[in-house]
Amino acid sequence: MIVALIIGIVVLALVALFATGASLRRRDTDGAIGQLAGETVKRDRGAVDVDEDAASIETDVNTTSTELVAAGASARQVERLAADTRSGALVASGPSTPVAYVPPDPETLGVARRQFLNRGIVTMFGLGLSGFGAACIAFLWPQGSSGFGSAINVGRIADIEAAIAAGGGFFYVPEGRMWVTEFPANGVEKAQSSYGFYPQVEQGLVAGVTALFQTCPHLGCRVPECQTSQWFECPCHGSQYNRVGEKKGGPAPRGMDRFPMEVNAADELIVNTAVIIQGPPVGVNTTGQEAEGPNCIGSADGH
Repeated sequence: MIVALIIGIVVLALVALFATGASLRRRDTDGAIGQLAGETVKRDRGAVDVDEDAASIETDVNTTSTELVAAGASARQVERLAADTRSGALVASGPSTPVAYVPPDPETLGVARRQFLNRGIVTMFGLGLSGFGAACIAFLWPQGSSGFGSAINVGRIADIEAAIAAGGGFFYVPEGRMWVTEFPANGVEKAQSSYGFYPQVEQGLVAGVTALFQTCPHLGCRVPECQTSQWFECPCHGSQYNRVGEKKGGPAPRGMDRFPMEVNAADELIVNTAVIIQGPPVGVNTTGQEAEGPNCIGSADGH
């Protein structure tokens, strides 16, 4: 499905580019409509007269006025000969080796300003479509097999518990944008009846841990831990959550969101960060944990 969508976008971009180029080429071939200046018309007529005079009789530097008169030349032709002789326009010609004719490159001959601008517009339009197409393809391309948005192997349960203890009750995994904390064994049964999403997190809770999304469900701020209260406390609007992400205070509409968890045969915790589960409703308290010390941020009942 994604591959077909990408191919469709590329085909549409090429059709639009070719249609634009064809339209601009048709404009290049349209006849110009306008009026020549009087001075230009006068010069053109003079050039035609001179060309006609030159074509009516062959002259060179050795031709004399008498010979022109004898040949039936007009007075204008005689005057032209005299003027060209004085200015050096006529030179004696001798035998020469003919040079092979090389036709000029039609791409470089007669490129008008309109053609140059049209070609520039088509080029810039093509570059713009290429950039837009590349952005669409990058957006639609399947995500990689690691990092946020994929299944992450956090490590063995024993190592995770050690990391939680070393972090003072909290273990942050930046690769998955999540907090991993201890889930008390006495709260598993309450979670089974209180969490509608219990089957998706069952293996992790039974193993004694839970994986929480770092974002506050109120307005999306990143929620840090508070070592003194052993809660999560949002610095933006004062929402507070116990150590397993259940709401304790503030304007948040629910507890912290979380990720599905499973434990493999090697006793390793696998967290699927591609799926975000909405946190438990307000009032759910499976662990009974209260603040174990001063709060880092005062509780707030509204904005």
